[in-house]
Amino acid sequence: MGRSPCKLIIFSYLLFWSYFSNASKILSEPDSWENFVITAIPLWEFTMSNISLLGVATITSPHFDWFALFITWIIIGKPAISARGLFGNLDDSKRDGIIIKLGKNFSNISLLPNNIIVAGSAVSDKKLSDFAMNNNIGKLEFLSCIPGTIGGGLRINSGCFGSEFKDILVSIQVLDRNGNIKTIPSTDIKFGYRHSPLDKDLIFLSASFKGKTKSKNEIKKTIDMLKKKKNDNQPTKIKTGGSTFKNPASQTSEKVWQLIKKSVPLNTSFGDASISEKHCNFLINKRNACFDDMLNLIKFIKKNVKSKTGISLETEIEIIE
Repeated sequence: MGRSPCKLIIFSYLLFWSYFSNASKILSEPDSWENFVITAIPLWEFTMSNISLLGVATITSPHFDWFALFITWIIIGKPAISARGLFGNLDDSKRDGIIIKLGKNFSNISLLPNNIIVAGSAVSDKKLSDFAMNNNIGKLEFLSCIPGTIGGGLRINSGCFGSEFKDILVSIQVLDRNGNIKTIPSTDIKFGYRHSPLDKDLIFLSASFKGKTKSKNEIKKTIDMLKKKKNDNQPTKIKTGGSTFKNPASQTSEKVWQLIKKSVPLNTSFGDASISEKHCNFLINKRNACFDDMLNLIKFIKKNVKSKTGISLETEIEIIE
């Protein structure tokens, strides 16, 4: 797959989950061709920071077979693949590749015995937390404060207020580049702080989580407490990609916001990309910041923290460039 002068990312939006079967069958079905549609959508509509300069192509099909076939076909060119349900921690980039947005049929939730919940990878963290609460299942309260989806949370082992995805995960269902569906038990995954060792080419389809029996009222009290704590300390209802840098726990006991605060003038900005006054590990798009504005601000912060403290920062957001 050659570099395109206009640097487009192909964005595959799959609306329907059907069944997985032989690719030759679907290729011979006229109806499947008639319903194979390509449209254009700006990527900024799907990013929380509203930053994007990219043209985006959207592919819809009524067959899951097309999904598997598509993944298999692109092996020929081996472009970069990134699957998302919601683009919370993803800013735009200048790299050719394929972004797959998993649609509404990857947003289903099912309740199994023994407080186990199965959720599609496009389910929002808040939706899963609410589902657990309404079924008197605790341990998932922290998800109510994470503005992302199950797929993204699995990719980086998202967490907050002392809890992480790995604490409630039972297994993950994935699709590989050859169109094979696999189930990976959580016991086979060595998660780290904001890190998953799973192959970047795997597309997360769904995951199973286990909670514990707890009254709805108790769960709601915990969620309300966590939300208040979040709203008191983090910017809300603004254009931001969330927490920007990981806490460098292996290098210092100090939190990343403390390192930024003593190393970088908090009024620093590049274009409309600036540092939040409420929490300096959150970078915000005041109005019309572009990718380069935000990237330059990130690099500036990293450089100054390294110069002042000797500590190297690693981004928590995923930057594809």
